[in-house]
Amino acid sequence: MPDVRNCRKCGRIYNYIGGAPICPACKQLEEDDFQAVKRYLYENPGATLTQVSTDLEMSVEKIKRFLKEGRLEITDDEGNMVLECETCGRSIKTGRLCTECERSLASGFKSAASQIKSEIDSQAASNPKSLGIRYLNKGYEKKD
Repeated sequence: MPDVRNCRKCGRIYNYIGGAPICPACKQLEEDDFQAVKRYLYENPGATLTQVSTDLEMSVEKIKRFLKEGRLEITDDEGNMVLECETCGRSIKTGRLCTECERSLASGFKSAASQIKSEIDSQAASNPKSLGIRYLNKGYEKKD
């Protein structure tokens, strides 16, 4: 069954297939804006966030979103007041988390996954039929 939604930017109805909840036309506009920033930075290496925003007449928030998505990276550490780790507040160049917080989060996920796996394995060992597959059809009668 198709998942029909309204675009968060323009309000048009579209068939949602995953990712950002915006229609294909708005996704294309976002991609065009990103390509414009990319071209500008290629032609003007070392440009500041304010310069890019002013020269391209694009919001600072949109450029920050490209940084958080990991599509852009800050090249200079000095005076980086643009992006902060969402967990500890440390200054970062791209993404949402610093390296240490990413490692901590990943190890937390790994330990949770191994704990769940061990619980499933112990349940399967105690009752081997509990994890089996069966056919659900009310009109089906088992033949002896």
